[in-house]
Amino acid sequence: MKRNKSLLVFFISIIILVELSRGQNNRKTEVNVGVVTDVGTVLSDIEMRCINLSLADFYSSRPQFQTRLIPNIADSRNDVVGAAAAALKLIKNKQVMAILGPQTSMQAHFMIDIGQKLQVPIVSYSATSPSLTSLRSPYFFRATYEDSFQVNAISSIIKLFGWREVVIVYVDNTFGEGIMPHLTDALQEINVRIPYRSVISLNATDHEISLELSKMMTMPTRVFIVHMSTSLASRIFTKINEIGLMKAGYVWILTNGIADQLSSINETGIEAMQGVLGVKTYVRKFKELEKFRARWRKMFPEMELNAFGLWAYDAVTALAIAIEEAGTNNMTFSNVDLGRNVSELEALGLSQYGPKLIQILSQVQFKGLAGDFRFFKGQLQPSVFEIVNVIGTKERSIGFWTEEIGLVKKLDQEQQSVGALSTWKDHLKHIIWPGEANSVPKGWEIPTNGKRLRIGVPKRTGYTDLVGVRKDPITNSQVVEGFCIAFFKAVTEAMPYDVSYDFFPFEKSDGTPAGDHNDLVYKCISGNMARL
Repeated sequence: MKRNKSLLVFFISIIILVELSRGQNNRKTEVNVGVVTDVGTVLSDIEMRCINLSLADFYSSRPQFQTRLIPNIADSRNDVVGAAAAALKLIKNKQVMAILGPQTSMQAHFMIDIGQKLQVPIVSYSATSPSLTSLRSPYFFRATYEDSFQVNAISSIIKLFGWREVVIVYVDNTFGEGIMPHLTDALQEINVRIPYRSVISLNATDHEISLELSKMMTMPTRVFIVHMSTSLASRIFTKINEIGLMKAGYVWILTNGIADQLSSINETGIEAMQGVLGVKTYVRKFKELEKFRARWRKMFPEMELNAFGLWAYDAVTALAIAIEEAGTNNMTFSNVDLGRNVSELEALGLSQYGPKLIQILSQVQFKGLAGDFRFFKGQLQPSVFEIVNVIGTKERSIGFWTEEIGLVKKLDQEQQSVGALSTWKDHLKHIIWPGEANSVPKGWEIPTNGKRLRIGVPKRTGYTDLVGVRKDPITNSQVVEGFCIAFFKAVTEAMPYDVSYDFFPFEKSDGTPAGDHNDLVYKCISGNMARL
C-alpha cells in the first residue's frame, strides 16, 4: 500500500512537470531523456523531487533556450536485471538521448554496457563503486564521488590515533567490494594490518549477522571500518549494540555511503550508533544552496535533503546545458538491416546524437548546488570530506579532511600551523566514543574469552623497592609493587593497544619464597606457569 501511494505521488509530480514544460514549449524542441530509478524508495523520492525542481528552475531562468528535456521514468524495481530492462525499454519505446541513473553500482554495471553499445550516455548521481571506472566507457558519467576518494581521509583518522590494526566490514556486492583494493592500499601505506575482513550478504538473516559479529567479538582488534548500504547498516548496528560491541574501547568508522544518509536511518538504528565516527561528503554552504534548502523544507518537510539529491539536481542541469549546446540535429537512431542475423540489442540501432553529446557533456562547467560541477575523466572530483561523530539523534561535525593539509578542525586553518600540531585534539574537535567514553580507545585488547598474560613475580627478601610482594591487611589480597612493577605498568599503558595481564607471586602458601630467580624462569619456560 505504501509503495502504491509513493508511486501515485511520484507519477503525479512527473505529469505536472511534463505539462508545465509543454506549456512553455511553444516552438521548443522536446528531447526525451530517461530516468531509471528504484521507484518508491526514500533515495528515489528525494532524487526525483530534485530532478523536477532542477528542470523547473533551469528553464524558468532560461526561457530563450530552444530545447526542453522531457523525463521518462522507468522503475528498476531494486533489481540489476530490472535496471537493464528499464534502460532498453526507454531506448526502444522513447528513443531517449541520455539516461539518468541508475540508483546502485550493481545496476549501473549492466546499464553502462548498454549505453556503450548503443551510444547513449548514462549519467549516474548515486553509483559510486570504483569498479565502474575500470569499464572505461566514454558513455558513462559519474555525477557523484567515487568511493575510493575517501580512503585517504579514513587512513588519516587511523594514523592520527595510532591504531595498528583494523577490521573492515562490508556488504557482499559490487558496491562493497569496489572500495577494498583502494582502502587496503591506503592502510598498508601507514603500516596498518587488516587481520580480518567481514563480508556480509545484503540479504543476511539476523541470526547470520549475530554469528558473524560474535566471531569478531573474539578478536583482539577493536577498530572497525563499515562500508555498506544504510538499510543493512541499521540492522547490523542494532545487533552490534545488542551483542556488546559498542562498549567503551571500541571504534567504528563509517564510509560516506552511510554517513551521507544518516537521516534516512530509523531511530533504533541511530540509537545503536552512538559514538561512531563517519567520513561524510562535504557540501560547502553558499547563498543559493541555503535558499534551496529553505524551499525544500517548506515543500517537503517530511523529507531531509541529502548530497545525492543535490547531485541529481546538478546532473540534470548539466545534461540540459549539454543538449541545448549540442543542438537538435541527428536526434535519431541508425537503421539496422533486419534481414541479416542481429541481436535484439543491435536491432535498436546506434544513437547518432550520442557521440556529439558526450563530447559537449565532458566540457560542461558551472557552479552547482553541490559545488563546482566539472567532469574530469568522466566523474566529479572532491576536495574536502567532513568528519562527523554520531551523538544523540544526529551527527556532529568534528573536523574536515583536505588533500592538501589532511585533518583540521576548521577549513580556514593555515597550513603552516598544522605542521606544528602535536596531539589529536589539535586536529579534531572533542569526540564522544562508544560507551560515552571520553578517552581515546587503544584499538586492541585481549577479548574477554581470550588468554590473559600471566606474569610471575619473584618473592624477595631484599631489594623490595625494586619488586615486592606484600599482603594487604584490610583486603587480605596480595599486592605487587616496586619500581619494576611501576615501570611495567607505565609501558603497557603507553602502548597503542590494551594488554590484559595478571601478576602471580612465586611463593608458598605460607608466604615464603617458592624458589630463587632461576626456579621461576624454569617454571616459565617449561610451561608450568599455571601452577603458580
